[in-house]
Amino acid sequence: MGRTHVEAIRRLGSVDVVAVVAATEEEAQGFASKAGIDFATADVDAVLANKEIDGVHICTPNNTHAPISLKALEAGKHVLCEKPLSLSAAEAATMLDLAEKKGLCHATNHNLRYYPAVQQLRRMIEAGELGEILVVQGTYSQDWLLYDTDFNWRILRSANGPLRVVGDIGSHWMDMIQHVTGLPITSLCADLSIIHKVRKQPKVAIQTFAGKTLKPEDYTEVPIDTEDFGMVLLHMGDRCRGAYTVSQVSAGCKNRFEIAVFGTKCGASWNQERPDELWIGHRNEPNRLILKDPSLLYPAAASYADFPGGHSEGYDDTHKMLFRRFWARVADRNQPVEYPTFADGLRGMRLLEKVIESNAKRGWVDCAPQ
Repeated sequence: MGRTHVEAIRRLGSVDVVAVVAATEEEAQGFASKAGIDFATADVDAVLANKEIDGVHICTPNNTHAPISLKALEAGKHVLCEKPLSLSAAEAATMLDLAEKKGLCHATNHNLRYYPAVQQLRRMIEAGELGEILVVQGTYSQDWLLYDTDFNWRILRSANGPLRVVGDIGSHWMDMIQHVTGLPITSLCADLSIIHKVRKQPKVAIQTFAGKTLKPEDYTEVPIDTEDFGMVLLHMGDRCRGAYTVSQVSAGCKNRFEIAVFGTKCGASWNQERPDELWIGHRNEPNRLILKDPSLLYPAAASYADFPGGHSEGYDDTHKMLFRRFWARVADRNQPVEYPTFADGLRGMRLLEKVIESNAKRGWVDCAPQ
């Protein structure tokens, strides 16, 4: 994620990346060397003490999001933090309160909102093209943890928090569906499953989506207490009902983030593996497939596309779009807040805690207004 952030920031043309912090000096120096960054350190305080640095991007494991964010805010830095925002709603609330008290810009990196096709769907719903929203469905499915020999720091509760698949990618799904429809999740019922009760942890560090060629002697067996799969039923607003699944053990799904929204007039669906396409479904006329073309989108959706029709914009571009709006606000407080803030991150943490509560009690739980 650090590399993804650096590349996207540099595409803005108005923000300089001047320092990198990592867990060790060696790791920091290695990253900085590859990325062409002048200053590298394992001491976050050394960076935060630099008055010429305006803000920080936090791309670290989840258990460090809150402590590093709070340090940065205390030092007067604007903060853009990866999701989930923290390990608990209480931590997220503290982060939001401090950022507001200090008058600093703050963002939660729910970048997946910012595919042009997703923004087109959002504007279509706002314009009433789908009618009243009745049903939402979808999934966020991956296969990178299908085998018991697949391992990553996200599997460990100590680093990732009490939820894994729902916290890591389910948080994106819940944020997205509320962002697109404008409807809050009012209650939910969750069921979580640990497919692999024991996993084989590599004795050497590996990157996410890597480690597929190690040998048996390269592993240590570790008991697992975070979920590989989850499914959640939803109530949204007054009338809308829905359901989604999240999985890291679904063979063939590399990054299948899919939302489907059905209203009284028509339905629509979008799949991140085909990001430029938006399917529109009708009852009494042929269905159609919209291919991203900013000249044919709603103006508010077209502003999230930099390239003409037929020129794909993907995952890296969504970061650029969010970062562009965040740093524009840092430079000029008269700019609108067109990005997810810590308030959105706090809302997500509250919903994740409701997922934990529902799974524990094996039943429905109400979600307080966010």
